[in-house]
Amino acid sequence: MLDFVFTVDDPVAWHSKNLKKNWNHYSFLKVLGPKIITTVQNNYGAGVYYNPLIMCDGRLIKYGVISTSILIEDLLNWNNLYIAGRLQKPVKIVAMNENVALRSALDKNLKSAVTTAFLMLPESFSEEDLFIEIAGLSYSGDFRMVVGEDKTKVLNIVKPNIAHFRELYGSILQENPQVVYKIQQGRLEIDKSPEGQFTQLMTLPKTLQQQINHVMDPPGKNRDVEETLLQVAHDPDCGEVVRQGLSAIVRPSSMKQSTKGIFTAGMKKTVVYSSLKLHKMWKGWLRKTS
Repeated sequence: MLDFVFTVDDPVAWHSKNLKKNWNHYSFLKVLGPKIITTVQNNYGAGVYYNPLIMCDGRLIKYGVISTSILIEDLLNWNNLYIAGRLQKPVKIVAMNENVALRSALDKNLKSAVTTAFLMLPESFSEEDLFIEIAGLSYSGDFRMVVGEDKTKVLNIVKPNIAHFRELYGSILQENPQVVYKIQQGRLEIDKSPEGQFTQLMTLPKTLQQQINHVMDPPGKNRDVEETLLQVAHDPDCGEVVRQGLSAIVRPSSMKQSTKGIFTAGMKKTVVYSSLKLHKMWKGWLRKTS
C-alpha cells in the first residue's frame, strides 16, 4: 500500500473540499462535517487523520492529513514522533511550498535522529548499524511491533535503501564535529566520553529530554532537566535510558493513533487493514523460521 501524507495550513478548508470530491473516502465522521473531522485530527492521537484502503489509479493507497503547525512542532520537539518518525526515513517529497520554518524543522528532525542514535550505539559502528538505529527510533515501544507489524520491518526498510539513507544523512554526518565518518569503509566513530554524551543529550528534542528526566527523576525530587542529563551522560546505561525515553513518547502516541483509526477509518476498513497487517507479520515470521 502506498502511503501519502498531506501537510496543510488549513485542515478545515482542506477537508471541506475533499469531502465534496471524495465523500466515500471517509468513515461515518463525514456526516459531522470538516470542523469535527479537524478537531479529531488535531486533538486526538498523533495529530494526523488517515483515510486507508483507497483505490487510486488501480493502486491501493492510504493518505494522512496533518496541520503544518502540528507537524513542525513534532519535527522540532518529538511530541508524538509519529509523522516525524516517518520523515527520518527516505521518503519522496512530491511537492512542497516554500516554507522556511518547515524546511528548517525537517532538517532539525534528521539531526536529532542522528544524535539520538549516536547515544544508543557503541564507539565504533557501521553505516548500516546507524541507519537501523535511526529507522527504529519511531518503533521504540510501539505496541504494533508486538501485534500487527512484521518484526523484521526495520531491517526491511534499511537493507534495500542504504544508498537512500546515505543520501539523506551523508552531509549531516560529514558536518558533525563529534563523529569521524570513514565514507570509503562505511564506518563511523563517535565521542562516547561523558562530556561528549552530555553535549549530545543537551541537543535532543525537548519532549525526549523531559521523558528522560521523568525516567531518571525519583518521585518528589523534581530535579532540573540539565542536572538529570548530566547524570545520564555519566551513566554506563545511557543508551538504555534514552531508549526508555523514546518508548515513553512512542507507546502512548501509537496506541492513541491506532484507537483513533477505528473511528477515522470505520470498523469495516479497520478489520480489513488489521487483517492485512497480521498477514504481513505472519509471512515475515514464516520467512524467519523457514
